[in-house]
Order: sequence, then structure tokens, then C-alpha cells
Amino acid sequence: MSVESKKVLYGLYNDEEDLKHAVKVAREGHLDIMDVYTPFPVHGLDPILGLKESRLHILGFIYGSIGAIFGFLFMSWALAKDWPILFGGKPYWPVPSFIPITFELTVLFSAWGMTLTFYTICGMWPGVKAKILDNRISDDKFCIAFDITQAESRMVSGLEDFFKRTGASEVHEKII
Repeated sequence: MSVESKKVLYGLYNDEEDLKHAVKVAREGHLDIMDVYTPFPVHGLDPILGLKESRLHILGFIYGSIGAIFGFLFMSWALAKDWPILFGGKPYWPVPSFIPITFELTVLFSAWGMTLTFYTICGMWPGVKAKILDNRISDDKFCIAFDITQAESRMVSGLEDFFKRTGASEVHEKII
């Protein structure tokens, strides 16, 4: 196996309720879950896995604030300082007319910033090959995966028994 390869044991479930029950059992048994894969978001799975709330929305606020400040200051500089034109009785610094563009730049900076941050954190760049355990995970199966790269055979057989006890329809081993 290469340096980046992992040996993974995973079980496939047919129903999200079976998956949630299996995750509860695994957490109660102090099993180290590598990841859980589902074809759609499963309500209530995050707290069962013990995942904290994402902090991405905080960065979204920061990116949006940067966009709003940038837009407002640029329009102020362009219309009041760099090229002041008085037409139709309009003031040099028409702040109310800045509001729509400032709002749009807030949304634009926030969306782009959060998207790039998400892709950076997840390592999803163009040209990166996805490591897919089973094609059915993105269709109709639910999956719990365990990293067994350093595991002893006793541990692997214990995980296989765990999958049987929790109602996994299939259990597979794969190197990714």
C-alpha cells in the first residue's frame, strides 16, 4: 500500500433509520467511525455523530462584510472623489443609491468566499479524483466506514459482527 492509501471496511444500509441506529450503537461502543455517507442529508445524524455546528456561516458574515465595505467605499470614492459629476441636482455623495449595489456585493462576496473556503477545507479542487467507496452510496444506500489500515484481525472481525448486529445489508473491504 502507498503512503496515502487506506484500507476501509464499510457496511451498506438500506434505510436511514437503520443507519442512525447503527451510528448510535457504534458511538455507544466507542468505535472510531471514519465517515458516514448518505445519498441525501439525514436529519438528526450530526448530533448522533457528535459533530459540532459548522463555523462556515461566521466566515460568510465576514466575507459579506468585506463585500459591503468594499462596494460602499468604491462607490464613494468613484462618485465623490475621483469623478464628481453634478447632474440633475444629484448630490456628490448619493448614499441611498449605493444600497442596492452594496447589498449585491455583500451577497456576491459571501457566496464566493464560502464556496472557496468549503472547497479548500474539503480538498475539492479541479482535477482531484474522488475516492468513492461504492457507487450506490450516491444513489440509494447509506454507509458507515471504518479505517482498518492499522487494525488487527480481531478488530476487523469485531467490526464485521457490528455490521451484522446492526442490520447492514452488505459489508465490504476496499483500499482507497
